[in-house]
Amino acid sequence: MKNNTSQQILPTAANLIGFCLFVITSMHVSDKAASSMVDEFVAVVTFSLTLSCLFSFISIRSTDQSRKDGMEKLAEYLFVFSLVGILIVIFMLVLGIIN
Repeated sequence: MKNNTSQQILPTAANLIGFCLFVITSMHVSDKAASSMVDEFVAVVTFSLTLSCLFSFISIRSTDQSRKDGMEKLAEYLFVFSLVGILIVIFMLVLGIIN
């Protein structure tokens, strides 16, 4: 059975990059960026999502099966790392609002 994870990671990660950029922009517009680490952390998550998109795209376009599998696995790991990062960002925002 063929695994097409990269074809699902690419559009999802691209959408999440938009979410991260919205969070970064919101932090800077509201002048909260100077007093918070959230925007730096979101920048790391955004970079990880961008790499995930890149490796996912390489996996889709690759004709060598071993390279395809390696790039897809790397894209998967970066995507999961990014999801955990987004979860941490959400907790940071919620705790910042509560305090």
